[in-house]
Amino acid sequence: MKKVLIILVAFFCLSSIVQAQELQCEVRVNSSQVSGSDKTIYQSLQTALYEFINNTKFTEINFRQSEKIECSILIDITAREGNYFSGEINIALRRPVYKTNYNSPLFNYVDRKFTFEYMDGQTIDFSPTTYISDLTSTIGFYVYLMLGLDFDSFSPLGGTPFFEICDQITQSAPQDDAHPGWSSTGRQNRYALINEIINPTYESLRYFLYTYHREGLDVMSEKTDQGVEAILGSLSNLNSVYERNSMSYFLQLIIESKRDEIIQVFSEGNMKFRTEAANIMKTIDPSQSSRYDAMLQNAGK
Repeated sequence: MKKVLIILVAFFCLSSIVQAQELQCEVRVNSSQVSGSDKTIYQSLQTALYEFINNTKFTEINFRQSEKIECSILIDITAREGNYFSGEINIALRRPVYKTNYNSPLFNYVDRKFTFEYMDGQTIDFSPTTYISDLTSTIGFYVYLMLGLDFDSFSPLGGTPFFEICDQITQSAPQDDAHPGWSSTGRQNRYALINEIINPTYESLRYFLYTYHREGLDVMSEKTDQGVEAILGSLSNLNSVYERNSMSYFLQLIIESKRDEIIQVFSEGNMKFRTEAANIMKTIDPSQSSRYDAMLQNAGK
């Protein structure tokens, strides 16, 4: 009997590992900007999206509970006409740092061209290769984008399979005036973002994600100077892309996501590292030069 219990426990533990979904995502739908007394549909939408994102298995990879990717999705509804909605979707992706309780902000992004149709109680159906609706394609796009960015931060170009799925989603989505978020023209939309990510010209940005996090932050708890030096080295990846295309959309989003943390890392310690970091950041992020100058005000070694 004891052996049977052990086998059953092992089976259920194994099942929980195999079936474990990839994301631990907080989902919120805010309708404060929309007039009207019917608010139940927004709660219904929030619940449906939460269950879809947190209960769907998006990869064949087995995640343990402790390995789930932490993120949040905030949808701000700004207008409604019947079952048609428009607003913004805010994506925040976090990454745990080795041997610490700290979560690094890996990517923060606001998509201001989010339009979709939704009916109360609607089933959330999704296919990465077939367009079903703006709602599910947009959410699916950002799920795979977050998977790709997270995997890139743990292995060089490790997110490639997920970015390829993002590309499939954009290719299958309608690209017309009625679906502005999928437009193939312009510089700041889903199409432009994923095209930069998968373009070899901007590969240095993906290597930045790996070096900065895996060889930098993950090392700092045990070897501070080595970790900081790796982070400094990773900034050269940003600079190389800036020199080729200072208007790179992906570069701008990375800078906005990592700016505060970079300032925190280089606000103390080795003055040589801090000075070099400040010079690079002032070049690629000139509007924030005063903040990078402030990094050098504390005495260092």
